[in-house]
Amino acid sequence: MHIQDITSAIIAGTWTNDELTSMIDAIKFNRSRLTNQVKFSLKIGDSVNWDSPKTGRNTTGVVMKIAQKYVTVRTITGLWRVPANMLTKIIEEGEYA
Repeated sequence: MHIQDITSAIIAGTWTNDELTSMIDAIKFNRSRLTNQVKFSLKIGDSVNWDSPKTGRNTTGVVMKIAQKYVTVRTITGLWRVPANMLTKIIEEGEYA
């Protein structure tokens, strides 16, 4: 099943409450797993970027602190608390992912 088929089925109302709850739980679990993958790949001093919904631009900065859900990033405009799953580590030349 493709994502478009699933989206159409949800909109059409063909899923039961139990099926929707199960999907929501699976999505939450996967988001948590992705957040942890990003957090564990980062260290203080790493360069990162993300698409900022506040400014509508791609923003780049340096990791200052890594907490449970958020990473504090210093940019030229100040400090940002960014959800870890929004960040992409910038790989420097000669560095491996």
